[in-house]
Amino acid sequence: MPRFCERSPSTLAGIALRSNARASLLVCALGLGMFFVGCSSDTEPSRGTAGKVGAAGSGVGGSGGTGSGSGGAACLDLSPCGGDVLGTWQVSSSCLALSDTLDLSPVGAPGCSAPVTGFLSVTGTFTANADGTYSDNTVTTGEEHFTLSPSCLVISSTAVTCEGVSGIIKTLGFASVTCTPAGAGCTCSATVNQPGSIGVVSVAPSTSNNYSRAGNQLTLTNDAGDSKYAYCAQATQLNLTPQGTNPKTTGSIVLEKRASGAGGSSGTAGFGGTGGASLGGSNGDSGGSAGRSGVGGMGGNAGASGAAGSGSSTGPCDIYSRAGNPCVAAHSTVRALLGSYSGKLYQVRNAAGMTKDILTLAPGGIADGLSQDAFCMGTTCVVTVVYDQSGKGNDLWYQGSTQVPGSTSSTPAKATSESLSVSGHKVYSLYINANNSYWVDASKSGIALGAQPEGMYMVTSGKHFNGGCCFDYGNSETDRKADGSGAMDALNLSSITAWGTGAGNGPWVMADLEYGVFAQNNTMKNQNNPSQTAPYVTAILKNNGTSEFALRGSDASAGKLSTYYKGALPGGWSPMKKQGAIVLGSGGDCCKPGGGANLSVGTFYEGCIVTGYPSDATEDAVQANIVAAGYGKQ
Repeated sequence: MPRFCERSPSTLAGIALRSNARASLLVCALGLGMFFVGCSSDTEPSRGTAGKVGAAGSGVGGSGGTGSGSGGAACLDLSPCGGDVLGTWQVSSSCLALSDTLDLSPVGAPGCSAPVTGFLSVTGTFTANADGTYSDNTVTTGEEHFTLSPSCLVISSTAVTCEGVSGIIKTLGFASVTCTPAGAGCTCSATVNQPGSIGVVSVAPSTSNNYSRAGNQLTLTNDAGDSKYAYCAQATQLNLTPQGTNPKTTGSIVLEKRASGAGGSSGTAGFGGTGGASLGGSNGDSGGSAGRSGVGGMGGNAGASGAAGSGSSTGPCDIYSRAGNPCVAAHSTVRALLGSYSGKLYQVRNAAGMTKDILTLAPGGIADGLSQDAFCMGTTCVVTVVYDQSGKGNDLWYQGSTQVPGSTSSTPAKATSESLSVSGHKVYSLYINANNSYWVDASKSGIALGAQPEGMYMVTSGKHFNGGCCFDYGNSETDRKADGSGAMDALNLSSITAWGTGAGNGPWVMADLEYGVFAQNNTMKNQNNPSQTAPYVTAILKNNGTSEFALRGSDASAGKLSTYYKGALPGGWSPMKKQGAIVLGSGGDCCKPGGGANLSVGTFYEGCIVTGYPSDATEDAVQANIVAAGYGKQ
């Protein structure tokens, strides 16, 4: 995979972007124009000389401020004091500024620190529950401006244009990035419009998860790692200061506690504007809504289904084996991939540290998703390992586990992010977000090494993807380092654009061959490689190791395979130099101890890796078997 897979944990801290406050907006220039500040207010004036607050809940607008202010003030960190955060809090104002530099080494530009200016604004509500969970219904918006030196335009040892680097930087969590040439470098503007992860721009923002408190620090767990805040919670007010360092974050978010059944909120305060201008308050809200009627009692549990959930007596590995291409790895959270397999598919772990193996309902059958529901009821669960069904022992443990030590930011995927129906049975996917990756050293199990031929497929989704590096499944480096062109041979489904693309906006079925993710054998657009928009996508890669590789794909719930590319390997990638590890969810140079973690997202349902160079007819038969499995069928 390209060498910009890894990024340090601090990359997931705040990145400033476009302000869009819900009720009123104040943008203030800080000392001599060094950086910008976003100041928003929902129900009270900004800090500085402000107008009067409107009458509370009367339906009459608040009066405008008389405004003797001389302009906006800098965003200031409010003093932390700790306290109890339990309850629902409404953002009343926010003033967050970003400055210093933005480190772009995580996207493959080592040594690139871009000078940055920007601001963030936050609206919405945040709820801390008594059970240690939270609901984050905020939206963080803003903008950021930074300058790239010429050294920043070399990504994974490959020169890129300002336009090309825009898409790569966007994976850090931006809604949009536009970079234009400026001398030998670029000037860039970025925006964000992010639900969740209050005040902290993230590659995988969370709207619900767990929280903890220690002293004056509040920690919110999310899919991209922990976000930390200095905080002060008093009877009716909560102040949060994000502890972002890349870039530096200053300022605070002020929230007011919501009272259950209270009347209408106060009118919006007028602001003291420059030269005494002011804004009139908005109308107060109407009185509180009527209480809800009581919830009826729950019915008893449904009886167990009578059917055993058996699948086809033949699985993809049976088809490959009969064609002389035996499976050396077979992984799925959805079903057995051999007609005789009745063992473990994957393992889940709950918040108490207990684990449970999820089995098939019958030999060759569907996963017992209801057993996961029973085990995970009332708690949170993660997927610790996806078991190998081939008999070769190539179980994929999450990077960061005891079996596969990883970086401090590497975490297992949530087990309950996505459920689906396969032939009428509820099952779960392996739903990969940033920081989630699975790995095994399979080099002694018979997997293809060096220039030996191999094939592989996976069933994935065209609905959950990004342009981050790199959502892969396949052959990768045993040392978890980027070891040069041809050191990997893995399927990729993403919208990454650094080494060429398919048609449309993606995602595309591509091959990660290390030092490049290819839609064909060059970095041009392959119009024969379409964007994959189906909920369930079959992606296929085969590589003879010396002269040819092929990419094929289809809707996994219906249809026949199409060939998107079949031809020569890229120049410099022949012969292949495969090492024999297997990676799922990230690129090959991820996520070892002391390193960072992946930026990629994607969905994995099933996949196999085989020896030899399968024929198109063999792959067509595998596709027919996948369609018969009944993805999305009730």
